[in-house]
Amino acid sequence: MTLDFVLDPPVDRHLRDGVLDLWADVTNAGGAVGFVPPVTPDDIRPQWVSHLNAMDEGRMRLLAGYDADGAVAATAFVTFNTHRLMNHWVWLYTVMVHPKYHGMGHGRALLAAAEDAVRGMDGMEAIRLTCRGGLGLERFYASCGYKEVGRVPDAIRLGDDEYRDDIVMLLPLK
Repeated sequence: MTLDFVLDPPVDRHLRDGVLDLWADVTNAGGAVGFVPPVTPDDIRPQWVSHLNAMDEGRMRLLAGYDADGAVAATAFVTFNTHRLMNHWVWLYTVMVHPKYHGMGHGRALLAAAEDAVRGMDGMEAIRLTCRGGLGLERFYASCGYKEVGRVPDAIRLGDDEYRDDIVMLLPLK
């Protein structure tokens, strides 16, 4: 089975509910997507609204992956830099694949689709993303062509006395 990736899908109830459910499911399965479990879609809703505002203002674009049933199964948010000296690269945020699809190559497919989408945007020379240390995510991203270019020790606090490194990864497009 493959996922169907759509850049800038229509923002409707189906997308909203799908992204919120996906985000909660990924978080609750231990995924490093900005929250600490347990969460509900309602806990995530303010961040979704923030992403919607950025999309509406043209500062962010959504790449959504749909499964064979049309459910939202993966996302990556492409965020543009506003600084005039850094507008030649983008950030990739909230990169996630539903846990039931892990180990099937969908993460690689999502990153490839994101790379294709960004290559289609004028003047883009690189993609940057950050990942949470302690989960091996940097090895996955490296296997997809990203290079670790920075690490901030203990920058992410998950709870009392529980910290993770914030790892910056880069994919040159030139």
